[in-house]
Order: sequence, then structure tokens, then C-alpha cells
Amino acid sequence: MPPEQPLLAFDTSAAHCAAALLWRGDIVAQVREPMAKGQVERLMPMIEEMLAGVGLHWRDLGAIAVGVGPGNFTGIRISVAAARGLALGLGVPAVGVTGPEALAYGRGGLLRVATPAARGALYLQDFGGEAPLGPIREGHVDGAEFWPGPGVAMIGDWPEGRGAVCPDPAARVCAIAFVGARKVTAGAGLPAPFYLRAADAAPPSDPPPVILDA
Repeated sequence: MPPEQPLLAFDTSAAHCAAALLWRGDIVAQVREPMAKGQVERLMPMIEEMLAGVGLHWRDLGAIAVGVGPGNFTGIRISVAAARGLALGLGVPAVGVTGPEALAYGRGGLLRVATPAARGALYLQDFGGEAPLGPIREGHVDGAEFWPGPGVAMIGDWPEGRGAVCPDPAARVCAIAFVGARKVTAGAGLPAPFYLRAADAAPPSDPPPVILDA
């Protein structure tokens, strides 16, 4: 990606639409709209408005970075499909950034990063600075190895009162942009949704319709 071309980052893996524009090493625009649903209708117009605010068009983009989860199943599918479609239509690279990668961006020392999961659980991942020390896993507050040991900083969406650092959503989408830029330079592949569990939605209980022969 030539340095003069901006990178677009966006994320709908949580209850929001969030986007940021990284250009020549700086975040030049960002926007976030909280929403539990409706991301599929709002994402592209929101990004277009953000681009117009700094005098840019879709054709000016040099790369795409997208949040791939773990998180909301529908939101992840929306944003990953949008990123891959934009990459194909514009002829630019697209990469995926996980939520824990974004939270670990710019930090040092030993970290345990947490993002929300279903049913009161958290997705956890350990880092040494920005380097992952193990896979993303699901943990519960009363489970073994949930809380980190001494000297390990807690970053993200931990229960209140535990001295954790919780970056705001705007900072997270900006981190997706910076981590994404590194991945583009490294030649990372196209983004794909990151899921740790199957969707909670169950198949319909009604029997399928009977097709009658003519």
C-alpha cells in the first residue's frame, strides 16, 4: 500500500458501527454510532459520510482493515463481507484484526486481554506486549485460570473494580487501523470471521413445507 493512500478500518463486532481512517501515519477521521441492530443498513453510508468529511472518495482508499471478532455473529459477518467486497471492487488489499489484537496494540509487558462473550463469559488472550502468548479462549469469572497472576496487566472488558484498563470504542477502531496497516505491509491474507463457538440461534421448530407433486 503506497504511503500516500489512506487505510479504512471499520468494525461491527459489538453493538456499534465504528470506522476510522489512517492516512500518512495519523488518524484523520473516525466515527462511531452505538446500535444493537441495523449495522447492515448503516455501515456503508456512515463510512461514505466519513470519507466525504475529509474530501475523499472510495477510489482514494489504498487498503481495508476490519474487526473480525470474536463477538456478535451477525455484526462480524456484515463487516467481513463488506471488507472483502470493497477489496474486490476497489482492487486493494483487505486484512482482519481480532478484538484482542486491537486491545494489545501499543502496550508492553505481560497482558491478559478480555472482550465480551455470551452468557456473561469473556474471551481471553494473553500477550507479551503486542505478541500473543496463546490462543483466544473463553473464560468465566468463577473458572480456573480466569484471573491473571501478579505482574500481568488486565486490558479490556473486565468486571468493574479490578483495576483493569478499558480503552474506549473509538480507541479500539483506531487500533484496528494501525494493526491492519502492519498486516497489509506483511502481506496478510483476506479477512475471515473469527468464531470460538457456534451461533446461539436455533433452527426453526416448525416442520418444512410439504412440496406436492403436480
